[in-house]
Amino acid sequence: MSTFQFVRHTVAANGVATLTMDRPSVHNAFDDQMISELLVALTELQNDEAVRVLVLESTGKNFSAGADLAWMRSMATKNYDENLADAGNLAELMHKLDTFKAPTIAKVQGAAFGGAVGLVACCDMAVAIEKTSFCLSEVKIGLIPAVISPYVVRAIGERASRRYFLTAERFFALEAKALGLLSHVVAEEEFDVTVTNLINTLLQNSPQALNAAKQLIRDVANQPTTPELIAHTSQQIAAIRVSKEGQEGLSAFLEKRTPAWIVATQSSEGQA
Repeated sequence: MSTFQFVRHTVAANGVATLTMDRPSVHNAFDDQMISELLVALTELQNDEAVRVLVLESTGKNFSAGADLAWMRSMATKNYDENLADAGNLAELMHKLDTFKAPTIAKVQGAAFGGAVGLVACCDMAVAIEKTSFCLSEVKIGLIPAVISPYVVRAIGERASRRYFLTAERFFALEAKALGLLSHVVAEEEFDVTVTNLINTLLQNSPQALNAAKQLIRDVANQPTTPELIAHTSQQIAAIRVSKEGQEGLSAFLEKRTPAWIVATQSSEGQA
C-alpha cells in the first residue's frame, strides 16, 4: 500500500480495514493533499478483495474541522476553473466513500465541521461520543456546503437541512442521531467496544450479500416502483440465490451449521 503524510490505512487479517485521518495538529482539517491521499487510499481498499468492513476514524481530540483554512485561503486567489477542478476532487472523495463496496462505519469524536459532516453522512453507520458536535458552518464565511449537500440532505432530510445549512448552528450527538446522521451515540468509555461490536455483527454476514445489499439500496432508493424496478429486484435475488455464497448460506441455514465465511473469519482471527 502507498505511504502518505496525513492518512494511514491498514487491513487486519479478518478483513477489517481502518482508514485514519492523521493530522491532529490542525484538528484533521483537510486540504488538497489530504483529499488526494484519502482518494488513493480508498481506491486501494476498494480494490482489495480481502476488505469486508471499513472504519473511518481520525487521531486526536476532533474527528475533523473540515476544510483547512490555509487551503481555503489559497483557493480564494484562484479562478473559477481552478476552483471547479478542486471541488471535483472533494466530490470524487465523497462519492467514492459513499459507494464503497463494503459496509462503512464512521468513528466520530470531538467535532465534525463542514466537509467532515459530509464524510460522516457518506458512511453506512456512524458511532459518536455523547459530547461530539457538528456544524455546517459554510455560510458564516460566505460559502455553501455544496459538494456534501446530496449526502447530508439524504441523511438528515430537507427540513433539518433548511435549518442547519442556513443557521450554521452547532448541534450535538443526540440531535444528530435523531436526525439520522448517527446510528449510535455512546459514552466515551463505550466508544471502542461499540464499534468493535458493530464490526463483529457485520462479519457474521455474507461478504457478497453485504456488497450486493449496498448496491440494492442505491438501485431502489427514491425510485418509483415501476415494472422495470420490480424486474430488476427479481433478477437480483435470483442471481444471488444461485451464487456460491448464496448457496452456502442457504445450505448452512437448512443444515443448522455455521456458514463458511464465519468459519474463515474465525480462522483468520486466530492467525492474527
